[in-house]
Amino acid sequence: MKKSWPPFNFSAGPAMLPKEVMEKAQSEFLNWNGTGLSIMDLSHREDAFIGIVEKAEADLRQLLSIPNDYAVLFCAGGASFHFSQIPLNFLKNKAAYVDSGIWGNKAVKEAQKYGKVDACSVLKDVNGKWQIEDESNWIFESSDQYDYVHFTPNETIGGVEFLQNPEFGRGKWVADMSSNILSKPINITDYGMIYAGAQKNIGPAGLSIVIVKKEWLESGANPLTPSLLDYRVLAENQSMYNTPPTYSWYLAGLVFDWIINQGGISVMEDRASKRSNTLYQFIDNSDFYRNPIAFSCRSRMNIPFTLKDESVNDRFLKQAHEAGLVALKGHRSVGGMRASLYNAMPEAGVSALVEFMQWFEMKNG
Repeated sequence: MKKSWPPFNFSAGPAMLPKEVMEKAQSEFLNWNGTGLSIMDLSHREDAFIGIVEKAEADLRQLLSIPNDYAVLFCAGGASFHFSQIPLNFLKNKAAYVDSGIWGNKAVKEAQKYGKVDACSVLKDVNGKWQIEDESNWIFESSDQYDYVHFTPNETIGGVEFLQNPEFGRGKWVADMSSNILSKPINITDYGMIYAGAQKNIGPAGLSIVIVKKEWLESGANPLTPSLLDYRVLAENQSMYNTPPTYSWYLAGLVFDWIINQGGISVMEDRASKRSNTLYQFIDNSDFYRNPIAFSCRSRMNIPFTLKDESVNDRFLKQAHEAGLVALKGHRSVGGMRASLYNAMPEAGVSALVEFMQWFEMKNG
């Protein structure tokens, strides 16, 4: 008999927030810190809100060991804004773009509007499995020829992740880490810039995070760059050149605090490995389900899978939703199913999914 569970949200974004964070936000919503005011009522210029955002930045710096020569920006909008913003700020001569999937390709197309870009598609199909081409086969000039080297460490749609970062362009990397930031330790100094949409591992939609080498800001943006898209302007105004998304910023701070209280990034990495391994092992041992990604680059965050009999896809999604397992439909560009397992997903959610998949296979296999 099919079981049901309290809802688990497997959406690729907006994704679930930690329960403890939502409960804290709920308790403070109408009366923050005994002020009698909602956090949404606070001006971004008030000392109370300044204290919130200063703690958020300090906590993020602690979690990722961000050096003082890097600026941390909290920006309005999602990561896709930065597809334009990055070349406007840093593309002086030529940039290299590593295209490992749909989001990497979108970044390429946007950058090409603003200057010279060398792009290399690095995904290949080997015996029906997608894998990242060996770095020795990438077609680029010497990294010295490029202002920066852009890549996407985790492709949310395709389910491909660089489990080991490339060597090419180290120190000049610009990385879209929207879907795997805060899921494992990283060496910030390998990057010129990191950016991430909040709605996966950080907080609600409407906010993005930028970590950028201050030295990069000194050269100045393209003169045609709008002030709100100029990273140096944002840095000089502590991310408040205009009114920022205050509530999203506050919630991001609660998430950073939650991660610290859970034990930090190493704990997030351990949980990410356990969650993804549980689901991959089940899929690999089944003749009914299939994952289309090679072992060497399987994402720990976004796991696509297909059914042996695609005629029952809709039945799978409907019955999974009825069981409390929601947002499992794959992206429209690739179809199938996708389970996104970000930091807030408890192991119980993955166990419930596996149990449901076992039941569904028994009934339809």
